[in-house]
Amino acid sequence: MILPVTLYGDPVLKKRAEDIAADFPNLPDVIKNMWQTMYAASGVGLAAPQVGMSIRLFVVDTVQLQEKRKTDFNGIKKVFINPSILEETGEEWKYEEGCLSIPGIREDVFREPVVKIHYFDEHFNEFTETFDDINARVIQHEYDHIEGVLFTDKLKPLKRKLLLPKLTKISRGEVDVDYRVRVYKK
Repeated sequence: MILPVTLYGDPVLKKRAEDIAADFPNLPDVIKNMWQTMYAASGVGLAAPQVGMSIRLFVVDTVQLQEKRKTDFNGIKKVFINPSILEETGEEWKYEEGCLSIPGIREDVFREPVVKIHYFDEHFNEFTETFDDINARVIQHEYDHIEGVLFTDKLKPLKRKLLLPKLTKISRGEVDVDYRVRVYKK
């Protein structure tokens, strides 16, 4: 089932998400719905808070980038449950990021190129792995979501101030997207 994507302004996006157990209700369906939602919105990653669930879960598929752009990196398709970033290393590099919860805004964000992360997969198998390049960036972006951080929080204050009118419109649901969205009502 394709779920609505939570738009900027909803408090769930600014809250640190909670760990879950292997017996989390309907976990396989939650994961399946997140994949379907991500693909329907043409995303490469999606975190549970972006579909209104404050749990430590995100999905990433950069294989589609590898296929589309014919680049030389190896894409990944993975589920990350209760992840913890252990280390971020390397010289920061900038890359233009966007977000399904903040449609129409893309900005350069600086991140380290290598990330070491501990997580569980959809079967609650435990892993500690290191990722680099675009894989690391997408993981860091989605990890930020479960920490209550948005990519716009990483921008310089002046840039954030200049984006405020656009962000306000997004928070009111004034967006032109081809996927379902959910607007926070106070």
